[in-house]
Amino acid sequence: MRLFYRLSYPRSVLTKAEVFRRLHLSAPILVLPNAWDVASARIFESTGFPALGSTSAGIAFALGYPDGQRISRGEMLEVVARIARAIHIPVTADVEAGYDDAVETARQVWAAGAVGMNLEDTYGEDRLIEEAEQTATIRAIRKATPEMVINARTDIFLNAIGDEATRFDRAVQKLNAYRNAGADCLFAPGVRDRATVGRLVKAVRGPLNVLAGEGTPSAPDLQEMGVARVSVGSGPMRATMGLVYRIARELRESGSYTSFTDGAVPYAELNRLLGSG
Repeated sequence: MRLFYRLSYPRSVLTKAEVFRRLHLSAPILVLPNAWDVASARIFESTGFPALGSTSAGIAFALGYPDGQRISRGEMLEVVARIARAIHIPVTADVEAGYDDAVETARQVWAAGAVGMNLEDTYGEDRLIEEAEQTATIRAIRKATPEMVINARTDIFLNAIGDEATRFDRAVQKLNAYRNAGADCLFAPGVRDRATVGRLVKAVRGPLNVLAGEGTPSAPDLQEMGVARVSVGSGPMRATMGLVYRIARELRESGSYTSFTDGAVPYAELNRLLGSG
């Protein structure tokens, strides 16, 4: 099964936005890796993905912050801008809940060269933003940045917010309200079982984004179920940190080097990759 296109992109931000929006509307499923710096973005681009996202958690971790809007908007968008300048494919930025002014954040995302944004509906882990407030924000973002590809996210499942028996209905209500307000794609992280994913595909009135993780159906399976987009969030960055832990333990405990010599990208190859603009 073909999972992604190999396309040549012009550098026009507006054209990239049009292409990125279309990638949500037809098969194959949009498999969207999430980068945390230019090197990871270049690797994802070099392997043929048609677009990529940033990971807010991964960028925050790399710069020494915990996740959850503890990093400043300026620091986050500086990395997004570096990624967008370094690659040719469309970039969508994960900007958490918008850093106190989601509309201004959207303007700065667009100015940074990214053509999409993820917008969460929680402050912290369990405080949901009121639906009326979030829909008003989405409408304002749409007005301020008409071509922005908005991926509206609810964390009801991810953070297990509220009565479990009502989570599905509450999530669907919010996602459909966000769609009506102008969101292009609807994101329900924390949903992994086939039954719930299948129900969501039928219940939400727009392209559905699923977050990949342990137990999530494969991308081909999600495509068959009707999911439009699957992203990986901070998973690759955290996997990289897992490798760093293994390197550290090996160096500390045995003084050997195989954990960083086996499978490492050759120096010359990485130098060429980062030197090709």
